[in-house]
Amino acid sequence: MKTFTITANGYNKKEVNDFISEVIIEYEKLFNKLKAKDLEIDVLREKIDSYKNIENGLNKAVLVAEDSANEIRKVAKDEARIIVEAAKKNASRIVNDSLIKAAQTDQEVEATKQKLRIYKSRIKQTIEEQLVMVDDIDKIEF
Repeated sequence: MKTFTITANGYNKKEVNDFISEVIIEYEKLFNKLKAKDLEIDVLREKIDSYKNIENGLNKAVLVAEDSANEIRKVAKDEARIIVEAAKKNASRIVNDSLIKAAQTDQEVEATKQKLRIYKSRIKQTIEEQLVMVDDIDKIEF
């Protein structure tokens, strides 16, 4: 706590004025710091919103990919069923053709599954990296 010298007319005016000047300077510094922090908080909030939008987009992309994979599986199963029925109706040539086509379809399904696993892994990695960045925002010292 600041103490002032007492003179005949009260406190020493120079000491009081100097102290008031120090308080004003310190107040202005703190006020400017607070304004800067408020701006920084606004920027960080915008970044968080941006990351949330990215995350939502990635979540939608994952859902679309999963739906596509399910549709591909369904189509592949439907094609396989049709091929089997046709093979039963049309003798050994169609049976041989159907087996070849079924093997190709299985390879495509496996290739698609592999692509989906890679895609999901990449999306997961991206989301984890973004979560790390979001967690790192909390570590920023102000």
